[in-house]
Amino acid sequence: MLKIYFSAEDILRTRVAPAADPVWELVLSLHLLPGRSRDPLMAGWRRNVTRGLRRDGGREGLRLLFALNPPRGYFPDFLTPYESLTGFEAGMEAVRSTPVALLRRDLSLLAAGTGLPAAASALARGEPSALRHLTGAMEQYRDLAIDPYWGRIQAAVEADRTRRARALLDGGVEGLLTSLRPAVRWESGVLEIHDYPHSRELHLDGRGLLLVPSFFCARTPVALLDPTLPPVLVYPVDRLGGLAPAAGEGAGPGSPGAGREALAALLGRTRAAVLEASDAGCTTGEVARRLHISPAAASQHTTVLRNAGLLVSHRDRNTVLHTLTPLGRAMLDT
Repeated sequence: MLKIYFSAEDILRTRVAPAADPVWELVLSLHLLPGRSRDPLMAGWRRNVTRGLRRDGGREGLRLLFALNPPRGYFPDFLTPYESLTGFEAGMEAVRSTPVALLRRDLSLLAAGTGLPAAASALARGEPSALRHLTGAMEQYRDLAIDPYWGRIQAAVEADRTRRARALLDGGVEGLLTSLRPAVRWESGVLEIHDYPHSRELHLDGRGLLLVPSFFCARTPVALLDPTLPPVLVYPVDRLGGLAPAAGEGAGPGSPGAGREALAALLGRTRAAVLEASDAGCTTGEVARRLHISPAAASQHTTVLRNAGLLVSHRDRNTVLHTLTPLGRAMLDT
């Protein structure tokens, strides 16, 4: 179990990352790639990425990258720097600038549990060429495994952020932290992750906690091992429609007015309006009030849209929050 201890100051400084973190998504996807899971949301992604890796000629750098990210257990903290919060390039620059002492410590911890290739020795010494080689492999893997699916990843993370924002507005930070159940339990100033692989305690000491919603995070949330680094908790989001390519994805935008008219003709004006109202997240009651329809009618329309894969609905106590799936957002943006 992981226990994270909050003071009053920590509660004030707790927040949710502003968007999907590209470096965390890259690293956590490496852990999922070798799995044997039959999860249909990930099966096509695994096949496509594995096929691409077999075709790729730059095997040596990728071998080191995979060795640093075993499917289970510890992986180095320096691979997911706090700076990636502001973007992939900032994250790569932070990796290249990792202090030698941190490289040596992280790689020693990893080597204690798994074999590392010879290239890891130069990395542990902080040789600039080795660090450039590593970030080059991360960029190469990103082009294959992350970038083609980035719109879907962002949509799933944004839908989760909408849920957390609603929880924060309705219940303050306590409501936000409570909304992370069932993977996480909040009680009396302590956040508990029961399925964490090791028994640990993390005292925030006034620094607050950055919550990072992640598409590729598995069932159990992830925290950095080093308690002196800025505290981060990465947690899984609902993967919505998975990573299957959407029809027409990547095509240029059309005329928004014509698209909305076509959408209304396809779905009917009321259901098209329900879809549009759900763009930023909307409860059933709010849909009813905005569109001047009965709650029963709003519930019926959201059910139809959910069954069609255009909405995802999350119940929290006696309310249901509706947000767009990637397919729903693609339809709305047509």
